[in-house]
Amino acid sequence: MKRTDETRGIFTSRAKTLQLDMDRFFSLVDQCGLLLEEAIKKYLDNKLDEFEEKAAEIDKLEHEADNLRREIKHRLYAEMLIPDSRGDVLGLLETLDNVLDTTKHVTMHFSIEKPEVFPFLKEDFLELTQTSVKAVLELTLAVRAFFRELYRVTEHLDKVHFWEHEADVIEERLKRKAFASDEIELFSKRVHMRYFAERISHVADESEAVAERLAVYAIKRNM
Repeated sequence: MKRTDETRGIFTSRAKTLQLDMDRFFSLVDQCGLLLEEAIKKYLDNKLDEFEEKAAEIDKLEHEADNLRREIKHRLYAEMLIPDSRGDVLGLLETLDNVLDTTKHVTMHFSIEKPEVFPFLKEDFLELTQTSVKAVLELTLAVRAFFRELYRVTEHLDKVHFWEHEADVIEERLKRKAFASDEIELFSKRVHMRYFAERISHVADESEAVAERLAVYAIKRNM
């Protein structure tokens, strides 16, 4: 396929407003990921009030994204925009919404359960969060490329897979340290560390799930 075809956008002139709405949706996904990183930093520094503020911001943005997703879905059908790609676009929005939900649930469960993160695990929790967020940010770059520069989708998807794998490695390391350490006396607290490591890593898992779906959509557009 010629590069001119690969760089052709998916949106027609009729759909420019829709394009702006989708850009806003992708930006909300980015913002929630970045806020998750900041929220976990605050929690690990025992700045719980500031953590709750970040968690509230994530909740607000997730609700905004939900409303925007419904509006985009309605416009796609009501105005018959981009009919050839409508199903793929809706599939992407639904799975991206799973990333947003997972991000919100991480901070929600930290807020509810208030796990005691032992000092020797704090760096691992922060690194796990940062790595999972990197998967989210590469995913949104891949999604944007799908609509504007199709030939660049693969390079971003490769990075999503890389960061998801790195998150798995850090998650396993964290859990092994928690269960091997004599500093954690109660078994229930070891389980708590495992549970929250899995919660954070699930953000990267959901990002990879979207990436796998996006790879199929990109192949279809190249055919």
